[in-house]
Amino acid sequence: MRRNVHEVLAWASSFLRAHGKEERAAEWLLCHHLAVDRAGLFARWREPVEEALYERFAADVRRHAMEHVPIQYLIGYEWFYGRPFLVNRHVLIPRPETEELVLGVLERLPRLFAGRRRIDVVDVGTGSGAIAITLALENERLSVTATDISKEALAVAKENAERLGARVAFRCGDLLQPFIQGGQTVDVVVSNPPYIPEMDAAVLSPVVKEHEPHTALFGGRDGLDFYRRFARELPLVLGVPSLAAFEIGAGQGKAVAALLAAAFPDAEIEVAVDLNGKERMVYMTRKKLD
Repeated sequence: MRRNVHEVLAWASSFLRAHGKEERAAEWLLCHHLAVDRAGLFARWREPVEEALYERFAADVRRHAMEHVPIQYLIGYEWFYGRPFLVNRHVLIPRPETEELVLGVLERLPRLFAGRRRIDVVDVGTGSGAIAITLALENERLSVTATDISKEALAVAKENAERLGARVAFRCGDLLQPFIQGGQTVDVVVSNPPYIPEMDAAVLSPVVKEHEPHTALFGGRDGLDFYRRFARELPLVLGVPSLAAFEIGAGQGKAVAALLAAAFPDAEIEVAVDLNGKERMVYMTRKKLD
């Protein structure tokens, strides 16, 4: 039986809806399998779908609906800051909220480092490399190094850098330890660390909990373990002037700001909200003394 695009999409949407998943995922998957954009999908609305392609598509629909495999892992990429980033089970799927963190860093750099030809930036826990690569491509003055404790994640990030033409250095290590051990100082540290409290695991979507790497999700009992470590390690690597920028979880702004204030009494600390009005970023700025 030859099904056309409309019929295939109608079946998939209904199947996903019945399993509590978003119907829009069917459209996303079908665009991927047909190698078309949304306009191209509707342009082929009445065209027949080859049986082999339909079987591959249907298998992915079932994996998403019944095994909770994220769509991004099924198609192999996610868009971030207008660019496609390869993703797999070894890396966290980039989120739109993290784009706001990157934008916040880019907006603060010209004021803080006016006249500087080179700004040394470290992206800690880089995962897919989305933050590091985006910063490197958006500002040519940045000398970016990306770190991760996972060799598998670094392999993904390196491939993304090569595919997107970004000049980024990569180092395997635990938080800022590679720089502390090497006696290096840097200008900017940015990170989207694990910040979900372990006690919240039970309420997470199975799409996240069962497939994305737990080492990139959970930040200890209260979600603040990595921020505590940053508060201890940042004074050993940040020069003056300098910027530290972090993504945070819901309700963590005050606690993260307090940790940074204790480590840097002379710093300006800002808790920023995202487009939905939720606390999402913390920026710590140290300005050069006159």
